[in-house]
Amino acid sequence: MRAYNELYLNNAQRNLGFMLHYAVHDLKYDPDVFFDMFIKSGIAHAYGLGEPKYVVGMSGAELALETIYKLTNNFPDIEPAYSPNKTREYWAGWALAYYEWYSAKSFKSIISKVPVSDIISMYIPYHEMDVRQLCDEMDSLMTSKEDKQALARLRSYAGLSQKMLAEKSDVSVRMIEQYEQGKKDIKKASAETLYRLSKVLHCTIEDIIM
Repeated sequence: MRAYNELYLNNAQRNLGFMLHYAVHDLKYDPDVFFDMFIKSGIAHAYGLGEPKYVVGMSGAELALETIYKLTNNFPDIEPAYSPNKTREYWAGWALAYYEWYSAKSFKSIISKVPVSDIISMYIPYHEMDVRQLCDEMDSLMTSKEDKQALARLRSYAGLSQKMLAEKSDVSVRMIEQYEQGKKDIKKASAETLYRLSKVLHCTIEDIIM
């Protein structure tokens, strides 16, 4: 279920896009550092819930300044340049607002798997495509990171290095690395491979591929 009506979506996208543009180009923040501040300030959570104060009641620059004020008790005295529409950062914020609304995932959960800098790097070719194509790619990236986290987490719980897991399961270190890094989809691994890993990790196959 989406947090707010689609009528507010365009405004939410523009504001988040300008917020990120202003934070990076005018305030000179690293995009990942700033977005982490946005999340820690609590504003990202309120924005994701569709609180009118943030979604429609503030400009992008005001969102950035409010974020900084909540964490530092200081308002930067830097005027926005008002030229965001063609920057990668504006597009990334604009697209991220859409994906957060579309997926009903929180900004915090999205960024924990796909950092803002990664979304910015997707500007080419996705800025020329329908935003729903970006959503498909984001879904894929989110899933691959979840797969990676599951196998790596289970291996860590078992107290095994990748090399130890490889030796005990007779699955190559290289293959384990690729599954944990999301370079190979573990859901497409053979039944035998999944069985061997699950036996060593003392879990079910479903635990590995969920």
